[in-house]
Amino acid sequence: MNHFQIALIATACYLAAAGVIAYRLFRRDKSRLPPRGLALGLGLGGALLHTWLLYDAIFSQLGLNLAFFNALALTSWTVVLLFLVSNLTKPVENLGILLLPIAALTLYLEARYPSVDFMRPATGWDIKIHVLLSMLAYSLLTLASVQAILLAIQDHRLHSRHPGGFIRTLPPLQTMESLLFEMIGAGFILLTLALISGFAFLEDMLAQHLVHKTVLSILGWLVFGGLLIGRLRYGWRGRTAIIWTLSGFVILVLAYFGSKAVLELILQR
Repeated sequence: MNHFQIALIATACYLAAAGVIAYRLFRRDKSRLPPRGLALGLGLGGALLHTWLLYDAIFSQLGLNLAFFNALALTSWTVVLLFLVSNLTKPVENLGILLLPIAALTLYLEARYPSVDFMRPATGWDIKIHVLLSMLAYSLLTLASVQAILLAIQDHRLHSRHPGGFIRTLPPLQTMESLLFEMIGAGFILLTLALISGFAFLEDMLAQHLVHKTVLSILGWLVFGGLLIGRLRYGWRGRTAIIWTLSGFVILVLAYFGSKAVLELILQR
């Protein structure tokens, strides 16, 4: 099988896993449900194929190929791995309803539209650490943003006095909020380290085309930092926390993938 065919199988695994999770979540009769392990097993199968596809697409004798769709697929792979590992100890299975289809889409785009943007083998360790920290930070904050979306739905249904349906299968609101801030706290620490490591090799933002990325990354860092301070000092929660989380996430997406899309796909640099 070629790269594209394997990508289609991995995509099918992710979509099937998301379908099982959605079926377990929305089915009214909870007496006959497919086992939770089926969804996680399908997700793990997709992740293993995802790993091989990334290895095939990114690693080369010329360096690491971190073109736009490759970077997108790498980020989604990190998100899926964190999601699968988190399921071992935390009730976050329902995040897969959004995360797994997104991962499937990134795989399809990577296989359908291959491109090249090499990070050369001679690249310094500081840049490689910066890239790793950035990926982990974006991935954790992606999990937090999906958690915020579920929290928003849960909060809306509870305030509108319609707590039935799939809301009953979610953890209590307080648990959902605690999980949200745990993810944000860990993501904020990694984002802080990523920014510090990034400044180590920043020489000329204009020449390196890093102005927008740097400014937006710092703005996203300020948003998440402000949210954590608001939580500690003023007890921010509920809709305030949701708005700040999603705002910070959108800013970070624009910081990395927005600027990368403009440079590679539009300006073709």
